[in-house]
Amino acid sequence: MWTPSDLPSYDGPLLLDTHAWIWHLQDDDTQWARGTSPLLERSGAHGHLMVSDMSYWEVAVKAAKGKLRLSADVTAWLQRAETAPDIRYRPVTRPVLLHSTRLAGTSPGDPVDRMLIAMAQIDGVPLVTVDRQIIEYAREYGSTPVVDVRA
Repeated sequence: MWTPSDLPSYDGPLLLDTHAWIWHLQDDDTQWARGTSPLLERSGAHGHLMVSDMSYWEVAVKAAKGKLRLSADVTAWLQRAETAPDIRYRPVTRPVLLHSTRLAGTSPGDPVDRMLIAMAQIDGVPLVTVDRQIIEYAREYGSTPVVDVRA
């Protein structure tokens, strides 16, 4: 478990939770801890920012249900997001799907969160999040690399 201040020169891979991806693309650095934006910029400059295809799906679902407002229509927003030069999109693999059902202990109830945790564990890539349940899960079970970016 890290915070941005623990990683002042880190420029390696990072997996963005859905909200972190949205805030990053919308240049909204008011939502997270100081030092988060420079961390993401360093990682992105080397092509190391990753977003799961599950996050792409989650944005579409939440927008369709009216639970998420974006700076543009969801289709246009997602099309622009696909061309962001600093982000690579990762498919959800069968091993991730399976592992998400076998996480240690009591994992978060949200299936997207479980898949992101599984992806972070399998790939050994820190998951950037403000999600309290994910952070508590990582703290309790210790097998999930997480960057806690809560303000």
